[in-house]
Amino acid sequence: MGHAPGTKPTDRPHFYGRRSGQTLGPRRRARLEAILDRFGITAADLPDGNPARLFPAATPVWLEIGFGAGEHLAAQAAAHPGVGFIGCEPFRNGVATLARLIDEADLGNIRIFHEDVRLLMPTLAPAVFDRVFLLFPDPWPKTRHHRRRFVNRENLDQMARTMRDGAELRFATDHADYCRWSLARIRAHGAFEWTARRAADWRDRPADATETRFEQKALEAGRQPVYLTFLRRPGDTQGA
Repeated sequence: MGHAPGTKPTDRPHFYGRRSGQTLGPRRRARLEAILDRFGITAADLPDGNPARLFPAATPVWLEIGFGAGEHLAAQAAAHPGVGFIGCEPFRNGVATLARLIDEADLGNIRIFHEDVRLLMPTLAPAVFDRVFLLFPDPWPKTRHHRRRFVNRENLDQMARTMRDGAELRFATDHADYCRWSLARIRAHGAFEWTARRAADWRDRPADATETRFEQKALEAGRQPVYLTFLRRPGDTQGA
């Protein structure tokens, strides 16, 4: 399944989200460029498809898909200096905010893929991630846009392929329909086991997680986020 490490997908996936917002001022732009010079990566930087090579030996690697403004990613990196983090985000202004957080906290264990994660994942070797975060992705609420939702069979296949046995997938959303959609598809896939045993397991934010801007907006608007945690089942289970 997928492409060999170091190769590129033959068809570039269509990206529907924003790539930039307000024009960055000279200071923010300079800091963004400096951080990307130090910590930005492309698939070409991983000829063997293994992101662990970007960090010291024996470092576990965690992936955050669509890190937004980077609050959660930066907090996780600060709390886990022995973990290497790959953050993927096409939105330039969000990456610029993460650049400030990296600079202020002097974080050296983050690498930034400033593009759609779907361009990176097919180039990776199998079983390279110990944890994957997918937090508050765009729910694309209109029925005609549901095909744009990130949680689909193809992306779940890629996540399953690149996660180690026992690796953790954390998903969060404040959109009830997207929660039902995602839970049904992830559980039906076959490679993931939902860990919830009681209501608090999906109602309460994980103890080591940091509130994001999207989550804060949801709570202020009276929407209750849902936090779903799954474990990658052992074996090559690519479907039910």
